[in-house]
Amino acid sequence: MRGVLVAGGTGALGAGVLRALLEAGYPVTTSWLVEKERDRVESEFAGADGLSLVEADLMEPAGAEAAVEATPDLGAVVNLVGGFAAGPLAHETDIEECERMLRLNLRPGFLLARAAIPRMLEAGGGAYVGVSARPALQPFPGAVAYVTAKGAVLAFVNALDADYRAQGIRCNAILPSVIDTPANRAATPNVDFSKWVPPDEIGRVVRFLVSDESAPTSGAGIPVYGRA
Repeated sequence: MRGVLVAGGTGALGAGVLRALLEAGYPVTTSWLVEKERDRVESEFAGADGLSLVEADLMEPAGAEAAVEATPDLGAVVNLVGGFAAGPLAHETDIEECERMLRLNLRPGFLLARAAIPRMLEAGGGAYVGVSARPALQPFPGAVAYVTAKGAVLAFVNALDADYRAQGIRCNAILPSVIDTPANRAATPNVDFSKWVPPDEIGRVVRFLVSDESAPTSGAGIPVYGRA
């Protein structure tokens, strides 16, 4: 199996993705920037075969290139880096907040693709998986910056598909709704958590998109909504 770079794999969703890939035998490299998150991953996956960590600021070209270079026999990139913000309506939202959301959700994915795709082309193909969100297709009020940014992620993945499908690189996005994480439970304690999707279930979808079993699938936005 070829190596998989999981960007932003130190978060709650990242743990589910790492677990799914490692259980299937993939060599996985994941980036980190915050020491306590690195320590948590090292503790949670202590003794796991095939996992390596690389310090990389994925908001910068050099960081994206370092993460790609640290992944032996690169066959896939899974970009989990992003952020959420909600609050005012569009006419009350500062342009700086829109630019922050766009930068956080779009820039790392672009830099990773630019760094990784030449290696995939040399190898004859590969896979790229990004994370958009259900609100990109079904917006809710008070999140214009977030909705716009996640819509841009979906458009970016579709643009990658248009550029590279014929050259054997599959480019897809997953679209979560609310992920069942401790932080989300703490933020909204009075809802039905059973409708949310655990990170491990989303991880298995990502694993499919990385695998050769997804060979016919490219340019797709994959719902991972659960029952929400």
